[in-house]
Amino acid sequence: MRLIGPNNEQLGVVPTQRALAHAQDLGYDLVEIAPNSTPPVARILDFGKYRYAEQQKAKEAKKRQRSVTWKEIRITPKIDEHDIETKIKSASKFLDEGDKLKVTVRFRGRELAHPDRGRVLLLQVADRLKDHGIVERMPLLEGRSMIMVMNPVRRDAQGAPTPQAPASTPSPAPIAGAPAPKAVAASPAAPAPRPAAAAAAPAPAPRPAAAAPTPAPKPPAAPPPAQTTSAAPPSTPRPASTPPAAPSAAPRKRTN
Repeated sequence: MRLIGPNNEQLGVVPTQRALAHAQDLGYDLVEIAPNSTPPVARILDFGKYRYAEQQKAKEAKKRQRSVTWKEIRITPKIDEHDIETKIKSASKFLDEGDKLKVTVRFRGRELAHPDRGRVLLLQVADRLKDHGIVERMPLLEGRSMIMVMNPVRRDAQGAPTPQAPASTPSPAPIAGAPAPKAVAASPAAPAPRPAAAAAAPAPAPRPAAAAPTPAPKPPAAPPPAQTTSAAPPSTPRPASTPPAAPSAAPRKRTN
């Protein structure tokens, strides 16, 4: 058999009697851990500690296992708003505990003629429970009952941490003893020599700016009509009004 030492060291393929004697000399037990392999694998260890470790592993695995528990709430198409609120509170509690939920609508008598009411009611329940569970099976009519199945929301998937952005790569530190790089000041470019006045090329004539379009001339305004004033003849002064003659005071002669 292939023998493994107490510190997980490989001791090679040895006969069974020799492996058992070697384990007794070390004060341990010889435990066969892979009987179906070729050759079989055995390990030198303390069998009591090994059995205790295996029991602890089985217990932890049993804790992680969770049996699926079904919960059910039953409602009717004519349920009152207060009653449906009570049902939703119970359903949210079942889903938060990790149980599967079955929501059933029972039709009585002639209520079966309107199954759409039960479907609308179940969809409303699913919408109110969207923070606690997801719909596994949509509403389906089975006999005189319409059934909808919901699964609990996995909290570990919601609380998964978001990956952080990688940190920026730091700039390499300067090597000790290496000369520091000298900062070279940017010298201004040397001005080009000015050509002689005789060789100076004549400056190009400036381009005339594009003439703006002149507006069309306005027709001259007609002169205002001349006012003819006729010379009025000089008015003659009116004579002053003479007062009427006063009656004579002499008596008139009466004739028969």
